[in-house]
Amino acid sequence: MKHADDAALDQLDDLLNQIREQVGLKERKRGVFFLHFHEDPAGLFADVRTDADWERVPANTPTEKRRLVAKIKAALRPPR
Repeated sequence: MKHADDAALDQLDDLLNQIREQVGLKERKRGVFFLHFHEDPAGLFADVRTDADWERVPANTPTEKRRLVAKIKAALRPPR
């Protein structure tokens, strides 16, 4: 599975804009935050850093994208 190229990231432009709106996130380069994107024959996926591990999250359908944004928001919430 290769990292998403510019053409693949173009498909995720709306999603990337939602991610960029999250307070506390810094985009190191296009599409790379504490997550990054991959493309493979099954579609586009985000690898999200959770604790000391990576979790692969699909990012193809509107529902998958909403779930990804929710996961990002949850990861950015301060611990209680």
